Formats: sequence, C-alpha cells, structure tokens
Amino acid sequence: MTTIVQLNVPFRQHSKAARQAALLKTFAQTRRTREDVFWLKENAEMLNILECTGAVLAPNALDAYQGFYDEIEQRMEFFPQYYRFLLSLCLDLEDLGMPGGKGAALTDWVARQGLADAELSDLQRAEARRLCARRGIEPLAGDTGLDDRLRSFAARSQTFTMPNKKAAYELTHIVFYLSEYGRVDPMLDADAIRSLMFAGTLAFLDFNADLLAEICLALRFSGAEAPEVWEIWLTQQIRTFALEEGDGLQDDYHEYLMLNWFMTRAGQGGFGDHVPEGRVTFARTRPGSAPLRELSHCIYSMGDARSADWEVMRSEVAAHISDEAQAALVAAEASTDQFGAFFEGFARVGLRGRIAGTGSALGAAI
Repeated sequence: MTTIVQLNVPFRQHSKAARQAALLKTFAQTRRTREDVFWLKENAEMLNILECTGAVLAPNALDAYQGFYDEIEQRMEFFPQYYRFLLSLCLDLEDLGMPGGKGAALTDWVARQGLADAELSDLQRAEARRLCARRGIEPLAGDTGLDDRLRSFAARSQTFTMPNKKAAYELTHIVFYLSEYGRVDPMLDADAIRSLMFAGTLAFLDFNADLLAEICLALRFSGAEAPEVWEIWLTQQIRTFALEEGDGLQDDYHEYLMLNWFMTRAGQGGFGDHVPEGRVTFARTRPGSAPLRELSHCIYSMGDARSADWEVMRSEVAAHISDEAQAALVAAEASTDQFGAFFEGFARVGLRGRIAGTGSALGAAI
C-alpha cells in the first residue's frame, strides 16, 4: 500500500518580482475598493516605492490597475481634491511600464486648473510641483521662494528635539521632494542634517520603525550616513511582521512598506515575505515598552531640578528608568556625537519659567 503525502502549499513566489506583483494585486484588488480614499493612499505609496527604487516588475504585474487607469480622467475631473494621489498613481504606473501617456495631459490639466494654488501647505505645494515636473510642467511659476521656506523649516533643529511626529514626517517628506527621492542633491545645510539626526534619535527612543525608516532614507537622499545602530535595528524589525489573511485593515501596512523601502535602498533585500491569497493584513508584534515615554516622564518629574547638560543628568536619569529604557538610551547616545546637543533641547530648560515670567511682567505693567 502506498501512502500519499499531500503538501498544502497555498502560494509560491520564488522571486522578488513575484512577491511585489502579489503585493500589487493585494493593494489593488483585495484590501479595499477603488471608491475608498484609503485605496488611493495605499496604492500610491506602494507604487511610489517601486518606481523610486527602480523596480523591474514581473510581466502583467500592473494588470490589476488597468480598469483604474482606463477611467482616471473621469476620476480626476470628479475628485480634483485628490489630484495628488491620482496624479502620483498615473505617473508611477506609466513609469513602471503601463502602456499609455495620460500623465502629460493630466499634469497639464492640473496646472491649468490651478490646483496647486489651492494648497494651504508648502509641503503639499512641493509635492504638487514635484509631480507635475515629472512631465515637464511648472504649476507654481510665481512661487520662487518655496524651496527656501522648506529648507528654513528643515534647518530649525530645535523643533526636532521634542516629540512632534507631524513635524518629523514633514521633515522627511521635504527631503523626499527636494531630492526627487534620492535622484538629485536636496542641498541641505548642516542644520537640516542635524534636524534629521535629532528626529531620528526621538524615533529610535520611541521604537518607531515607521518614522525611523523614513529618516534613514532621508539621510541617504541627503548624502549623509544614518547611524549603523539605527539601521541594524530597522533590519531586525522586519522579522516582527506577519502577513495574514484577514479583515482588519487598521493594521501596520505603512510600517511594513517603509521598512521594505529602507531595506531595498540599503541593499538589504526587501519584500522577502510570501503574500497570502485574498485579503491581507500586515500584523506586527510591537515592543512592550516605550523608552521615550519613560525618559520624558523622568525629565518632566524633575521640575526645576532638571539640567540641560547630559553629562550632569546621565546618572540621575538612569536611576529612574527601566533597564530596557536604559539600554535604548545607551544605544541612542552611542549612535551620534550630537546626543548632548539633542538632550539640551529635549530637556527644555531654556523654556522653563518664560510663561510665568511674561505673565508677571505683564501683570506689573497693567
């Protein structure tokens, strides 16, 4: 009697191109519908990473987007508020190999409609300009100071010594747009590089792999080196992910994409996971502690006794935080020669008493 052993192998993706094609199918067809604005966001991010890393896709990998591409003009005309998403998707699809030349007409239409002029944020204007420039269109010809304003924001290093994720993500995207995702020199000064280092120190202490991956990419695009400690930690974090079939879409997809983007640019592979069939969720096992929170609480609780001098504060801080937080702090300090300057801003000693002092003076004047 012969025993037959049946192996249940639900998917076989033997190459990076095959795994990328499976991810594209997941984002394009199974996670969300095209009527969901988050479909635009997820797919724009996925395609942007592939385009800016020079990915060579498998044949027919973009077929999942054909229906979307066929009707993109109608979507742009009816949903102009999403023009940056739509334009990014169109340009990346074409540049990744989809037949067609709609991108030129769409960028011209965006410029003629003045959609970039309706943006309130310099960062959004920079993204709009960068997208249109890919087809030789300048949508903001009269705004000659945009780059200077972006670099001025990036150079204010003290902003990035304090936890402010929104500012940190804006900093990385300023570098992305000015550098054309690593294709040109963004011409940042030493203060802007210091800003990236400060923001990266906070992200490292917060165990925020998503933000730290973007910061390491921004440093590379700026011609600077990210600390080896940060990059080693990031490559370790990819092992904490599991790609599973499921319906929970409030997941860690963005962190997964950022880590794989970083690994691709760092020559560490990237996109090595097999992708299940069906609706995929990206689940991550997260660290159980938050060293940054412990450090912030410790410094705040010291009140007037806190100092901006890290050499003075090192032993005092170590005595009041957990062993894990201490280890993270030691690694953060060892990763940069600017930790003392970072801590000077983080301690916020120079701001202490300013509000009360102003109030007292104002009261006396009145």
